[in-house]
Amino acid sequence: MSTIQKVYLSGLGAIGSAYASRLYESDPGLVTVIADPERIERYRRQGIVVNGREYPFRFVTPEAAAEPADLILIAVKQHHLAESIRAIRNVVGERTIILSLLNGITSEELIGAEYGPDKLLYSFVVGTDAVREGTRTRFSSMGKIVFGDKLNRTASPKVAAVKELFDRAGVPYQIPEDMLRELWWKFMMNVGVNQTSAVLKAPYGVFQKVGEARELMTMASCEVIRLAQKQGINLSEEDIRDYIGIINGLSPQGKTSMLQDVEAGRKTEVEIFAGTVVSLGRQYGVATPVNEVLLRMIRTLERTYRGIPE
Repeated sequence: MSTIQKVYLSGLGAIGSAYASRLYESDPGLVTVIADPERIERYRRQGIVVNGREYPFRFVTPEAAAEPADLILIAVKQHHLAESIRAIRNVVGERTIILSLLNGITSEELIGAEYGPDKLLYSFVVGTDAVREGTRTRFSSMGKIVFGDKLNRTASPKVAAVKELFDRAGVPYQIPEDMLRELWWKFMMNVGVNQTSAVLKAPYGVFQKVGEARELMTMASCEVIRLAQKQGINLSEEDIRDYIGIINGLSPQGKTSMLQDVEAGRKTEVEIFAGTVVSLGRQYGVATPVNEVLLRMIRTLERTYRGIPE
């Protein structure tokens, strides 16, 4: 597979802008952002600022004719995924690789249903404390992109091409041998810390210092472990201790994406976290009382600040 020279990004939030800035610093012509005209006008008027530096990214609308992408990064929230899938259509070519940096365990299936699983690599971001306010993003830890095929005992041409790009651009990454296990590990982490941070209004420093907060996070995560084992995914409580170690290394003032959503009055991703856990629990006959409570609490928060009708 040829060297990746054309990268398109859908989603210029905290994660998207952080990695777009790193790609831009490597080569200003490397990355182009796909956005609708209204967003593009707002981005140009307000400026995209990452860690105090403004980035004059190139933009293209979904309807515009554009050269096919070598790589597409999708970095939107789950409830914007359908819009993003439509937005990238004009730049998906025969050799395009797609990486979905979304939370959850369902986005690759949805993208693959539209464009074919052969275009996809599994991926997610871990270890970032990026925070977005308007069009400004700041972080002390960019984290890393974990990606690959389902199994990565040897690197496929797609994996090798993305690895070469990330090496060239200085993007931190990891290629695990068992990618599906890592996806479930990140899902467990999100179910635990994202949701409990949202209901507790707690930045990472709370989980670093308050035992009760870590206990609640662990209780939610343990329900994911039991579901993963039903699907033959080998997760254990040792994996929870691993991600507590990651949280302990983040900025105490850093906030999860779901806490940022609640504070900004935005729609959260509770459906792909607690909603998925509760649904799978019913399917497999596994009790999920903690996530059932979190689902109701976070939906209540949303209705309180968004006025969502019944």
